[in-house]
Amino acid sequence: MVDEAGRDGFTRASWANVLGNAVKIVVEGAVGLAFGSVALVADAAHSIADLVASLVVLVWGRSSFEEPDDTHPHGHERIEPLTALFVGAVIALLGLNLLYESAQGVVHGVDVVFHPLLLGALAFAIVDMYLVYRYTEYINETLGSTALEALATDCLNDIYTSFAAVVGVVGVLLGHPLLDPIAGGLVSLLVIYQGVEIGRENVGYLVGASPEPTKRAEVTEILRDHPAVEGVHDLTVFYDGPVLEVEVHVEVDGDMPFRRAHDVESELVASLRGIEDVGDAHVHLDPSGIGEWKDRADR
Repeated sequence: MVDEAGRDGFTRASWANVLGNAVKIVVEGAVGLAFGSVALVADAAHSIADLVASLVVLVWGRSSFEEPDDTHPHGHERIEPLTALFVGAVIALLGLNLLYESAQGVVHGVDVVFHPLLLGALAFAIVDMYLVYRYTEYINETLGSTALEALATDCLNDIYTSFAAVVGVVGVLLGHPLLDPIAGGLVSLLVIYQGVEIGRENVGYLVGASPEPTKRAEVTEILRDHPAVEGVHDLTVFYDGPVLEVEVHVEVDGDMPFRRAHDVESELVASLRGIEDVGDAHVHLDPSGIGEWKDRADR
């Protein structure tokens, strides 16, 4: 993810989210205020937070594409899950606010005048967010960005909340205005759940969590398949941002020539870097049989 083409794609997808949310705010906000629709005004307010999150990803997230430097010798990859964590927090807080507003509507009722433009504005918002979602996912197919994935999830949340507003507006048309806050409350629970899930995933990236056990088993299998490897110990697989780092000691013949040992190490590193999601690998060669390692159970 350090190539210029990837950075350009990331920027285009971020701008699509910024502009998509801005247009949605203007259309829904204007129509909602004109006809007193709490559902539309709330949906537009929801998009204000989305706009802020998109701007943060646009300005901050692009730093993850910068090359390692003196201040960040291991690169800037952790900036990306940090921005995604921010988006997840915004989504969760927004869901809580929508849940509160829905509860207020159920308790105190809503006052809205039906007009076909209400449905028209919601239809526009749904199409707008769907197009932004599809474009973001299209760009992210090659990037695998957690920040863009969070924005795409947020686009889906916008679609869900807009559909909830449609239910509310139709309820007003049919003489059942309480459908508006009830539908909004159900959708807000989904929004909260998705925000928490985004945050949980990206906290793991930031604190160096381990991947699923199958990934560790895959690493071990590749190491043991090399004909020169006689044992594996002190294996650590952890997230450094959205990519995995591998640190391991492998046992080889203690009488192996130094040049051959160097070649074996290079071959192992190349094999590990070929595993999906692995960004870098550090392999230390030990003479087999000396037993000077911590992880004696995995010999």
